[in-house]
Amino acid sequence: MSANKSYDTIIVGAGHNGLVAANYLAKAGRKVLVLERRDRAGGQLAGEAFDGAAFDPLHAGAQLRPDIVRDLDLVKHGLAAGKPAPYVSLLPDGRRLVLDTANEAATRDSIRQCSESDAKRWPEFVAFMDRAAAFLDAAYRTPMPRLPHVTLAEGWPLAKLAWTLRRLGGKDMFRVIRMMSMSTVEFTEEWFESEELKAAIGAVGIHGFTLGSMSAGTGYTLMHNWLNRGGLAHRTGGSANIANALVAALKANGGELRTSAGVKRILVERSRAAGVQLDNGEEIRAATVFSAADPRNTLLNLVGAPELPTEFVWHVQSIKMRGSLAKVHLRTDGSHGIPAGTLALAPTLKYLERAFDAAKYGELAQRPYLEVTTAGEVVSIHMQSAPYRLRGTNWNDARAEVERIAIDTLAEQFPSLKASIREVRTLTPVDLEREYALTEGDLNHGQLILDQMFFMRPLPGWSNHATPIDGLFLCGSGVHGGAGISGAAGRNAATKVLADKA
Repeated sequence: MSANKSYDTIIVGAGHNGLVAANYLAKAGRKVLVLERRDRAGGQLAGEAFDGAAFDPLHAGAQLRPDIVRDLDLVKHGLAAGKPAPYVSLLPDGRRLVLDTANEAATRDSIRQCSESDAKRWPEFVAFMDRAAAFLDAAYRTPMPRLPHVTLAEGWPLAKLAWTLRRLGGKDMFRVIRMMSMSTVEFTEEWFESEELKAAIGAVGIHGFTLGSMSAGTGYTLMHNWLNRGGLAHRTGGSANIANALVAALKANGGELRTSAGVKRILVERSRAAGVQLDNGEEIRAATVFSAADPRNTLLNLVGAPELPTEFVWHVQSIKMRGSLAKVHLRTDGSHGIPAGTLALAPTLKYLERAFDAAKYGELAQRPYLEVTTAGEVVSIHMQSAPYRLRGTNWNDARAEVERIAIDTLAEQFPSLKASIREVRTLTPVDLEREYALTEGDLNHGQLILDQMFFMRPLPGWSNHATPIDGLFLCGSGVHGGAGISGAAGRNAATKVLADKA
């Protein structure tokens, strides 16, 4: 049993980042224990099922960064590569705008129904987005220093990153820099003229974030989501496959995983991490603790404000979460009529902005932005906007309204949907908080916005995974490289600690 063993490192949370960090540490010879409060590993990637019909509850598709897959030899442990899929924008008049990066000719033909000029510009746009995403990937691999004091050792990786940016060439370098602060409205208008194409692209920029198409910084989130998806559409293959491969690799590397082992608090002695106490009262000691939980949950709940500097606590309380999405999963008889791929209901940029307006005022969007995927007879609907804090009602009462809005809106495009439905399972922001420990239902452990990115993530001055508690490190999506599914945050945290103790 764990109580009779000694460990170098305890990792709180068996989500993808926690498992990635654990694998790097275990592979380096550290004695690692991963603790997960749920009865299965995977966190946001853990699969669910309708009476045998499996589906991914939170992420329609996911892929780890290629260097992580290679470093951890995950293919050997059962990881199957996701396959490209088309991205389809559902238009009000029944037309379909099909954007498939694997089929340029078909994509240009589809765009041509909206604009001949846009069809000609499409290949240049895709090439630029791939280059911009490659730069962002390099940025996510670069350790962020704790500003304002930067040592020579910390400054050298930043200098290399600046050179990577410069190598894009003058034109693309300035495009990337400008894109980060732009809205998707501003960015797409510089490329295209057709409203349908601009909105289809703009929807990816706000997917998973409480932002509208006119929000500053959605150019950056578009770049971020393009990187994590490998384009506009989700890759097919099943998120649970990633979690299973990470668990298999961890066991092969000598690490240990315990499920149904919730951590009640992180033990702190003289401002240093000393281990954890489980919900059942068991204490497990270790000199190093990693937390894959979100920063606010980790620092205010698991550590506790009395152990932290007062000003630091105030900054942690100010981390912007703002979850505003719901997931509606439908088990059907298979006759739903919805094709494979990633389908977006985002006809115009103004449509996206109005959906965001509802969330700003604590209301459910009556005309929401939807993204839809299928897995056999299961239809999964990602619905924005559905804010964590509702005005004039609560989520016990609003659940049925979310289901009605999502189903009615999608059924306008696919009339056979309603008759095919056999069961409905909905995850509201409150469910995400309760079942997945996601504060305010935020999948990203903190919004990826201009004042919470790079060296300001999760907090200004604390961007290098460290905390005021010696031996306690953050490795979840709330730190630099996180948000979405890539594993970069877990990789970065582990490599930093290994380098510091080398």
